Amino acid sequence: MPTASKLVAAVAYALLGFLAALTFVKYLPDGTPLGYFREITAAIGFIVGWLVMGKLTRKGYREAINSGLVTALLLVFWALLAFSLYFMVRKSMRMMYDGPMEAVLGVFQLMFDYGKMLLVPDMLGVILVGGIVAGLVCEWAGKRWS
Repeated sequence: MPTASKLVAAVAYALLGFLAALTFVKYLPDGTPLGYFREITAAIGFIVGWLVMGKLTRKGYREAINSGLVTALLLVFWALLAFSLYFMVRKSMRMMYDGPMEAVLGVFQLMFDYGKMLLVPDMLGVILVGGIVAGLVCEWAGKRWS
């Protein structure tokens, strides 16, 4: 059932995903084709915000901080998984894996490699502070309009 808090959560985490993607672009190697990286990350944020944070509102501001952080980390996880799967398929089309098991393990290796790139202060700041702020905004919207 659509609610105001779900809509606010979806928009807030779509914005967080877009800002995190903009920050992440600085750490990619020069010449990396971006395509729709920012937009896809925002779409993942929209879906995660709607499905996860939208249900966790109206429980208090302390719980909103926790839920906001969890939702932000889920956004990072699903974005890493989605892009790692995409790059694994591209690499497998170029026959860079010896078999299907190596390709599946390659997804997790890509997730690990890109996850290490997230461990810089400004990326952590965007994800953690953005998750907290988005959680608090969602809680406010849930109390105001639900």
